[in-house]
Amino acid sequence: MSIETRDAMVARAIAELPNEACGLFAATAGSDRVERFYPMRNTAESPKRYVLDGKEMLDVELKAEQEGLLVAGVMHSHTRTTNYPSPTDIADAARFDPFGAWHFVIVSLRHAEASLRSFRILDGEVTEEPVKIRA
Repeated sequence: MSIETRDAMVARAIAELPNEACGLFAATAGSDRVERFYPMRNTAESPKRYVLDGKEMLDVELKAEQEGLLVAGVMHSHTRTTNYPSPTDIADAARFDPFGAWHFVIVSLRHAEASLRSFRILDGEVTEEPVKIRA
């Protein structure tokens, strides 16, 4: 993940306070290297939950495809808790990604300095994965 992409995710999380922020991100086909973040509207407008709009998701997928990228996962923020998937996040993962291919990035704003972590979620099992920041 580039510094710019990470910073865009964190900035979006802060900008959407007091609500959770969300968006999709994309990578080059066959790569886990995140190239682009697409901020989206949280239709739940809630500090405890995020919901992506289906039409907006399709629009983002089309835009990513036009840029030669594939959607690789979803980012959302936790406004007051740590950045570990909640039971709701785990249940939602099955709807977004039933095959376990997506990455789930969570930005926590619990402390003064935001933190970002990434997970794979498959069949209710959560596995944290390293986030490598590149210049």
